Parts: sequence; C-alpha cells; structure tokens
Amino acid sequence: MTVVKTLSEKSEAELVAEAGILSKALPYMLRYDDKTVVVKFGGHAMGDPALGRAFAEDITLLKLAGVNPVVVHGGGPQINAMLDRLGIKSEFAGGMRVTDRATVEVVEMVLAGSINKEIVQSIGQAGGRAIGLTGKDGNMVTATKLTRTVRDPKTGAETEVDLGFVGDPKTVRTAVLQVLARSEIIPVLAPVCPGEDGETYNVNADTFAGAIAGALGASRLLFLTDVPGVLDRDKNLIKELSRADALRLIEDGTISGGMIPKVETCLEALDRGVEAVVILNGKVPHAVLLELFTEHGAGTLITQ
Repeated sequence: MTVVKTLSEKSEAELVAEAGILSKALPYMLRYDDKTVVVKFGGHAMGDPALGRAFAEDITLLKLAGVNPVVVHGGGPQINAMLDRLGIKSEFAGGMRVTDRATVEVVEMVLAGSINKEIVQSIGQAGGRAIGLTGKDGNMVTATKLTRTVRDPKTGAETEVDLGFVGDPKTVRTAVLQVLARSEIIPVLAPVCPGEDGETYNVNADTFAGAIAGALGASRLLFLTDVPGVLDRDKNLIKELSRADALRLIEDGTISGGMIPKVETCLEALDRGVEAVVILNGKVPHAVLLELFTEHGAGTLITQ
C-alpha cells in the first residue's frame, strides 16, 4: 500500500527537494517553448490503462508548459481483434497488412473511432483539451497507393505485391494543425487518409507521424515503443546516434530485425526537416516528460 503524504506532513527538506526537481526542468521547458513535438503513441502503453493515463498527463503538461504537442497513434492489435471478431481474415506481405475494402472499413472504424476517441477522452480527464482527427480532416494528408516488393526465400525471385488500400503520404497540408497550435487544443491524429483516386487508405502510423513532423518542422519526433531504444551488441542503450552512426550499425548488424525499419523511418523524418527523432520505451511511466524535461533523457536520440 502506497502512503501519500499531504503538504503539511512533508518535511522542509522534502519540499525543497521537490522544488529542486521542478527548477531543474526549467531550462528544458524553455528549450521547447512554442516548439512542436510530435509523439507517436502505440505499443504496450496503449493497452495499459495506467500508462495511458500517464501519457495523457504528459501531453497535457506539455501543452500547459507552452509546447505544441501533436499525437499520432496506431492500433494494430485492436484492428486484429476487431477483424477476428467480424470473421475477416487478414494477410501480411513484406511486413505490411494486405488491406481489402472490407478491411480498410474496419481499420477506419477502429483507428478514427474507438482508439482515437479513447485517447482524446484520456487527455480530457487529465485536464487537457484534445480533438480527434484523421488525414481526411481538412484534407490534411493525401496518400498514394503503396506497393511492396517481396523476395521469395527459396528462389530469390522478387514480385510486386498489391497491398490493396495501403497508402504512403504524398501531400501534407498543415493549415488545421497550425490553427490548433495557436489554441488550447491538442490534435490527436489517426493515420487514415484520402487518396488522389478518392479511395480511403490505411497509412503506417510511424510513416504518417514522420510526414506530419516533417511538414511542421518539428523540434522533436518521439516514437514510443516496447523497447528502451537502440541497443549496442551488449544490449546497452545507445543514448545518441548520428545519421552516419545509424547507417553503420545497420550495415554491421548491430541494428537488426524490427528496429531497422524503425530507424529508417527516423532517418526519413530527418530528411523531411525534423530536428531530431527519439526512440524511447513507452512502458516507462511519464517517458515523454523524462525525455524532454530532464538532462538524462529516456531513449535514443537520432540526429543528422
């Protein structure tokens, strides 16, 4: 059982220590004052109520501290659960979900509906004001149809796979987000976008976040994941990487598996104009505040 002391029960030393923690955050608050920070929220934290509340508190505090936070979320596990419930089979090719018309309707329902509004509500309960949007709103993000080349492991032959209604961001219009940045409202974005052909496309949330952050010239793009960040060969966290370092570690196999596309997405975001990208562990409560408002940070910082 956790015992919470009231203000009158705390010693002067305890109160001074707490004030000292707040004062140490001041330089970092000033660094990000009136700057845009895009946070991609997903993974384990999205399914844990306590971590979800801590995340909502972090985002609310950022806005109150003068930062302009933009939240982008995915929802793969929730989409899988709904497809299973509806008896719709889902296939993957080259790590991407093959999305037919029935599937994209479920994707939009889950992402733009239940998940998006749950995050908006959490931020509201934390004292913030949020609004849920998709790439369709304000014609914010227009996507083009994405295809994937898959190599046959036996023959080595490459074939182009039709992924259906899976898209890649082509055009980002920031007018709506710029208006919200000047208000008290925090945008929460689902990666569902209109195509130039009038269809609806499901866009990878990491890619969508990178496109949004680049168009806004974000100071930071944070990817909340299920791991501490990029690890070296001894499984120790690498605090900071340059572009050249990241490419070298991919080449020598230190960065491997699912971390490769994550880091490549970070490098693409840098190319789009993001100042720096951070991969951090979303399973750590208040990871966003630890990364932005403390000297230690909470993940791997990747810069040009």
